Amino acid sequence: MSSRRHFLHTVLGAGAASAFAADSKLSYKGENIQFGLVTYQWGKDWDLPTLIKNCETAKVLGVELRIEHAHKVDVTLTPAQRLEVRRRFEDSPVDVLGMGTNFEFHSPKDDEVKKNIEGAKAFIKLSHDIGGSGVKVKPNALPKEVPVEKTLVQIGKALAELGDYAIGFGQEIRLEVHGKDSSELPHIKTIMDAAERDNVRVCWNSNDTDLIGAGLEANFALVKDRLGHTVHIRGVKLSDYPLDKLAKLLVEIDYEGHVCLEAGKQPDGDPVAALAEQRELFMNLVTEARKTVKD
Repeated sequence: MSSRRHFLHTVLGAGAASAFAADSKLSYKGENIQFGLVTYQWGKDWDLPTLIKNCETAKVLGVELRIEHAHKVDVTLTPAQRLEVRRRFEDSPVDVLGMGTNFEFHSPKDDEVKKNIEGAKAFIKLSHDIGGSGVKVKPNALPKEVPVEKTLVQIGKALAELGDYAIGFGQEIRLEVHGKDSSELPHIKTIMDAAERDNVRVCWNSNDTDLIGAGLEANFALVKDRLGHTVHIRGVKLSDYPLDKLAKLLVEIDYEGHVCLEAGKQPDGDPVAALAEQRELFMNLVTEARKTVKD
């Protein structure tokens, strides 16, 4: 139960809580969904002060930092520089959600998998140092020369090692639903079953493969109990993905986290205005979903 609902029930009483719900005409579910940004294309050319300022202006108050971009937040930062990044976020209303990396664990070569695990560990510590809450990693393929099940379990075991390491830093490992074939949700479920760690979570990625097989709702159901603090979308009216249905699914499970824009190309015109518009458009979908979902 959210803090607001807890207050209504414990301090004002159940009657006040019911009156509040009736007055708002919205389900309490979905009230803690927030909108954020992945600096994939939008924001990749902004240095850190500009990124924070522009997100604040757009009222997009959570950001996942992609590596190798103009904000230059990476593992080469000294302890003092990491503290400065942390202070910049703490002095603003914008939360740093963590690091978006490209570490992957599907290779049939043990040394390559180990290299990626060690690389991800360095970013786990970085995310902790700057005040983030997690690190995004991904599967990226299923090697044809290896049985599928073996690769999926291998990825899961790598995530388990990262999860164990991340506990000491208070971090979440976020498995982005990604890669040719590996992005299919039944495969993601198998990976997560092998990982078997509470702090290893799924980062829903709004792929076309979400719609294949049994369909969006069934595929979502495979991982809905394992979603992490970030969800990725390509943008409202920027793709054909059924974001209205996704918003409803997130509301139905009372998702608490950031739905982050990860658009494939930079916007035309004013990027800050475009970012603010995306926030408004998606949160409108959430509001509409809350009108139809029962408590």
